[in-house]
Order: sequence, then C-alpha cells, then structure tokens
Amino acid sequence: MTAERFFTNKMGVIIAAVFCTALWGSAFPVIKLSYDVLNIGQGDTAQQVLFAGYRFFLAALLIFAFMLMMKRKVGYQKGTIKPLLSIGFFQTFFQYVLFYIGLSYSTGIQGAIIAGTISFFQIILAHFMYKDDKISIRKTIGLMVGFTGVVLVNITRGTFEFQYGFGELCLTVAMISCAYGNILARNGAQTMNVVYLTAYQMLLGGGALLLVGIVFAGWMPFQFTAYSVGLLLYLAFLSSAGFVVWNNIMKYNFVGQVSMFLFLIPVFGVILSSLLLDEVIHVFVILGLLFVASGIIIVNRKKKQPLTKVQSAS
Repeated sequence: MTAERFFTNKMGVIIAAVFCTALWGSAFPVIKLSYDVLNIGQGDTAQQVLFAGYRFFLAALLIFAFMLMMKRKVGYQKGTIKPLLSIGFFQTFFQYVLFYIGLSYSTGIQGAIIAGTISFFQIILAHFMYKDDKISIRKTIGLMVGFTGVVLVNITRGTFEFQYGFGELCLTVAMISCAYGNILARNGAQTMNVVYLTAYQMLLGGGALLLVGIVFAGWMPFQFTAYSVGLLLYLAFLSSAGFVVWNNIMKYNFVGQVSMFLFLIPVFGVILSSLLLDEVIHVFVILGLLFVASGIIIVNRKKKQPLTKVQSAS
C-alpha cells in the first residue's frame, strides 16, 4: 500500500492520527521524568530550551539516518531553503521557545487547556487559506464538544482559576505558531518529500533552539546518565516519527477535519502520566475522552462525502 493510499483511507487516517497524538501525549510525562533526573527546575527556561534543542536536533539526525537506511537522497534540494526556514521557525523553534516560557509562568491546568486550542487555530487558519476548507456549523459544534473534553480531562488536576497574563499569552501565541507551521508544512509537502521536509525543518529549528540554549545555559549543564539519555532518545524518536506521520496526514487531508484529532494529545498526556508517574485517573478523564471522540466524529461525519480531499477529487 502506498503512502497516499494509506493516508487517504479513513481507517488509515484514524490509525495514523491516534499514533501521532499518543506519541505526543507521552511527551508530557517523559519530559517531566527528564527534568527530574537532569535537575531542570520549573523556572530554568534556558536549560529547558537547550534540552528541546538536543531533542529536535537529534530527531533530525534520526530521520536522516532513516533516509540513508532506505537509500534516499539526504542532500539539500535547490529551491527549498525558504519554505524549510519558515516551517522550521514556526513548527519547531518559535513554538517551543514560547511554549517553555509560557509554561514557566502559567499553571499546569491552564497550560494544558490552552495547548488544546491548536485545533481551533488550525481550523480558523484553514478557513482563510483554503477555499475548500471553510468553517461550518458542524465543525463549530465538533470543536466545542472536543474542547469541552479537554477541559474535563484537566479539571481535576488542580484548582482552576482563570487568569490571562504573560504566560498564557506566550502559550496562546505558541499554539498559533504551531498551527501555522503545520499548515506551512502541508503546503510544502505538495512539492517536497515529507521525510525530507521534516528532517530539514527539525534540523533548522532544533539547531536554532540549541544555539539559543547554549548562549544562555552553556554547552552541557546536565549530568547525563544511561537513563536520561534513554529518555532523550525516546523524545527524539517520538518527535521524528510523530511529525513525519502527521505531515503526511496533513498533506493528503483537509486541515479542518484532521485537526480535531489534536484534542487527543492532552487526553493521552493525562492517561500516560497516570501510568508513568502514578497519577490517579479520575472519571472526568474517561468522560473527557468520550467528548473528544464525539467531537472528532461530528466533524468527520458527512453524508455521501469522503474524508479526504484526494478522494473527493476522484
């Protein structure tokens, strides 16, 4: 089965999207574990950015290694530097600098809920950037149901008092940056191989994170052990695999439909945190998952109309 056929198949999209969101959801507890073993405090933003630089730069190297194993060309392709710089800036560098700064000034519950707004921003941006991907009443209802699920999942993780300050602003802009970066990657994937695109955008974005981190935190402020290296390798793997698969999903499908799956990230984050960090799963987590799943179904269910753009054109 070719990549196009898999990523334009309804079940293929579901499997791929759940795979990506489960990987990204697992990043939350694994990052927490990494911070614990490397003694990275909540306010150590420079060290957090440096660690993110290690993660994404290593993720790029993993993708390049995969390309060499598959005997694919890894050399730079003429005419791709401008879109790669834009994707690397918005999808990796700018998003994660703001994300880590925002988390250090915001509460965990507000950070998790704001992180769930990426689906809103992708659908809104798609409305203005694509003539065939407009916001509809069905999408609006699905978004509200899905976002309610995100709130329910996080509502028992602490006292929620709505405040909107510098940290929340940084997190919001980070989610807009991620949404825009995802759409830029979708556009770039129409002319570039997805694996090539993902490898180089991570190399550029991760390299920039690494540079900023080194300037403010030094080359190696951490004492790595076999365990912490293993955690870093896993984070690099989930970034490389997740973005390669997700960029393929974005390439072959309507943004407004697949964006709903991103609501699963905080759900998986809470569930996997409970397993890895011995946190209690509250009944609201299950209820929230049902709401998120319902929102996905509402947005993707159509009468006599296929899921994907490629199918609708055939």
